[in-house]
Amino acid sequence: MAREVLQKNDPVFSDRTVPDAVRAHQHHEFGLPFVPVSPLWRSLRKVCNLHIFSSQKLDANQHLRRRKVEQLLATVRDSGRLGEAVDIGQAAFSAIVNLLSNSIFSVDLADSNAQSSLEFKKTVWSIMEEAGKPNLADYFPLLRKIDPQGIRRRMTVHFGKLLELFDRMYDQRLQLRKGKGFATTNDVLDTLIDITEGKTEELNRTQTIHLLKVLFVAGTDTISSTLEWAMAELLHSPEVLLKAKEELEKAIGKAKWVEESHVDRLPYLRAIIKETFRMHPAVPLLIPRKAGPNAEICGFTVPEGAQVLVNVWAIGRDPSVWEMPNSFMPERFLNSAIDVKGRDFELIPFGGGRRICPGLPLAIRMLHLMLGSLINCFDWKLEDGVTPENMNMEEKFGITLQKAKPLRAIPIPV
Repeated sequence: MAREVLQKNDPVFSDRTVPDAVRAHQHHEFGLPFVPVSPLWRSLRKVCNLHIFSSQKLDANQHLRRRKVEQLLATVRDSGRLGEAVDIGQAAFSAIVNLLSNSIFSVDLADSNAQSSLEFKKTVWSIMEEAGKPNLADYFPLLRKIDPQGIRRRMTVHFGKLLELFDRMYDQRLQLRKGKGFATTNDVLDTLIDITEGKTEELNRTQTIHLLKVLFVAGTDTISSTLEWAMAELLHSPEVLLKAKEELEKAIGKAKWVEESHVDRLPYLRAIIKETFRMHPAVPLLIPRKAGPNAEICGFTVPEGAQVLVNVWAIGRDPSVWEMPNSFMPERFLNSAIDVKGRDFELIPFGGGRRICPGLPLAIRMLHLMLGSLINCFDWKLEDGVTPENMNMEEKFGITLQKAKPLRAIPIPV
């Protein structure tokens, strides 16, 4: 059914149902995930594919990713020396915020232990939580004006914080560019300003600021929660963790961090990431599609404007597709050609079709680097007498899927 919606009938189902929550600050008119297929959507998509997530751009930024992983490992090592537990999701979140902010603005926006980082994470999760809540105003449009649950009101505050931050950074860069002797940094912000001022794409300042918000909110939350789930599953299954450590030791040597050039030699690590995507897809129902005119799936007519949800979480747990679907078994991917790039519909954590997530190439690179380095450079012990058997593996649903109880573990440097 996912293939029917996302591939065979992609043009008919390529627009989005817009939740009332994302109408805050008119985000649905500018934000890439919700803009209908149109010249603006094509421009935003082109900018992402050419200037942010192309192989060429990502290769050029390899040193940044290496530096951010080194900083993450240094933070974890400091905790290890003090015998303190690390909040894995928070540490990963800070590393990704800084990677994105360095790629986009050439500055760090988060300090791993700073209040600013916790605030930023809280704002991003609040956005995901509000966007994922069932909202009466979505089902009874008459109620939109009064916003009975206050969802749009709260969303206006959360969106406002981020838009204000990015607006300020945009202004600062414009001022710098006017100064004498300004040397262009060639980061994403410079590229976007060049595009906006040069009118090479139909983009204005407001659309650009909303694009920056999408990159941060979508990128930070999904990658950090996937990494947290991967670490949780490894600590929950010590025999899988041991196999991963053996592979890393053999392929790159003990206690070394993973480089991007190593990943091809690490099939078991790649299988662990795929298995995490299968069991814990970051966006469990993807972002809802909207049926266009004459929409038909498998002989059924779907009313125009109907909301269409693709339950990726259920596909990943389907016993008719996967053997022992509730067991974490990376081995199932070792001799399998199944990939996450939107062509194998058993495993579509990034969606499929023309609206597949443009950040896929960056997410894949970051997850392998961070997870491989964390398990090769440290042994891990759960805190407070928690054992692998009695770990809390419950899920918490927003528009994204988080661990209900954050994963905390004590690193022991190798």
